[in-house]
Amino acid sequence: MDLQHIFAQNDYVLLSVFFILVAMSIITWVVIVIRTVKFFLARRENIRFSKTFWRAGSLKEAVDSVEDIAAPMAQVARESFSAQRDYNRQKYSHLHDAVPLNEYLTRHIRFALSKSLRPFDSGLTALASIGATAPFIGLFGTVWGIYHALINIGMAGQMTIAAVAGPIGEALIATAAGLFVAIPAVLAYNALVRANKNLAQDMDSFAHDLHVQLLNERE
Repeated sequence: MDLQHIFAQNDYVLLSVFFILVAMSIITWVVIVIRTVKFFLARRENIRFSKTFWRAGSLKEAVDSVEDIAAPMAQVARESFSAQRDYNRQKYSHLHDAVPLNEYLTRHIRFALSKSLRPFDSGLTALASIGATAPFIGLFGTVWGIYHALINIGMAGQMTIAAVAGPIGEALIATAAGLFVAIPAVLAYNALVRANKNLAQDMDSFAHDLHVQLLNERE
């Protein structure tokens, strides 16, 4: 199975299949590296933030002490504290403020959670699409290669096992390439979805504790 022989045939359809698969593979590994690093940094910063936040003497001191921490939890805490402060200063000045503090904080904390977690969903759609389509793209390249191989063998009149096995074996490389691209994409998608779920659970637990703390806070 010589890839150089396949490219030397100047079959633009088969070449396009290989180039598409190569592009998909590059996208897959770029997404894997970026998302893995981002999840690792987010988890590390969340742990650092949580330790600093809950050791503070007051809520305001806690928020002020973590201004330089780029953690998803820090973003939720800052926006939640800002919502509580705005509620106390401008109570009932607008229609959307004319609700109990509990409901007002719940609304803003949910929005802050969604905002902080949304960036971690980027790239998952690409991985799912690549994992679902790459095998079929490779299979299309195999079918196309077998079709032309059989035509060439028929025109040459050499219907021996040796004459058939070589070209068909080379065509099967496209299917193998498709699987080579799809398998990492599927595994990475499942792993990242699981990591995203764990992060969301940690964030939700922190948001619940923060909500209780804000309700009990007295100016």
